[in-house]
Amino acid sequence: MRLCAWYLYGEKHRGYALNPVANFHLQNGSVLWRINWMGDTSPRGLGASCGMMVNYRYFLEETASNSALYLGSKQVRASEQVLALVSQFQQNSKL
Repeated sequence: MRLCAWYLYGEKHRGYALNPVANFHLQNGSVLWRINWMGDTSPRGLGASCGMMVNYRYFLEETASNSALYLGSKQVRASEQVLALVSQFQQNSKL
């Protein structure tokens, strides 16, 4: 889950999220909200994402500012759960 959080939050292509689905939601002003262990146990989900599923949350009053922050400054808004996983990854990673 830590690696997944880092992939979605920290891995970039030209400064934007490497994952195309993450990039889509973040451009539209969402918050990277939750990573669900074994959230998709279908054969496709297990093969494509090791069964993990991600929730993006839209706070309607914040979508415009979140989108502008992402597109202008390339900053990802994320929940405490995701940020904690990112922090754990950074502490334990040798990257």
